[in-house]
Amino acid sequence: MKLIIGNKAYSSWSLRGWLACKQSALPFEEVVVPLYDAEWDRRREGAEFAPSSGKVPILWDGEAVVWDSLAIVDYLADKVGRERFWPADEAARAMARSMAAEMHSSFTALRRKHAMNIRQVFPARRPDDDVLADLARIMELWAQARARFGGDGDFLFGQFGAADIMYAPVVTRIITYQLPIARFATGYIDAVVRHPFMQDWIAGAQEEDWVIQQYEQQPA
Repeated sequence: MKLIIGNKAYSSWSLRGWLACKQSALPFEEVVVPLYDAEWDRRREGAEFAPSSGKVPILWDGEAVVWDSLAIVDYLADKVGRERFWPADEAARAMARSMAAEMHSSFTALRRKHAMNIRQVFPARRPDDDVLADLARIMELWAQARARFGGDGDFLFGQFGAADIMYAPVVTRIITYQLPIARFATGYIDAVVRHPFMQDWIAGAQEEDWVIQQYEQQPA
């Protein structure tokens, strides 16, 4: 398999696809392409990017190609068994899938106004009301998952899985912008950041030379 991703410092969807590949335990080649560099438009027109119209991440597995992070999760779960990604309990699995899908389609204010930048920690400022609403909903989801299905584990459904993969970029945004969170969420955020896969990604981001100025500015 070959996974094409963007800059580790900035590309939140790439992080999700990469974590999914790591969680699968299948070997894969990692190809990092700098976002928005001088070759970006030309590169997007190449055959490897054609199925996704230039978006990353994109996973090639022989003739099979998958170009959406949640689809990558499901594709890999089909290959290695869904228990590696999703809870075994039916009710827990239903909630985990719903939370993953909500992350995939929602929280646009948080994502638009607080871009991922793993290498920065900005001074704390009060977020806009629509961002606060997104954070409140995320806290509600995390609290429900932890209370109902977290058990003795550190993650949303006990063990690290697809829901944690989908919310991992939110964790990094909370840290980068020192966003307000519920007290219970501190332990979960620490667990995500300490996970070996996240530590590897963060280390890779720190080693990158690329800087995208539009992501280096704190929201006004």
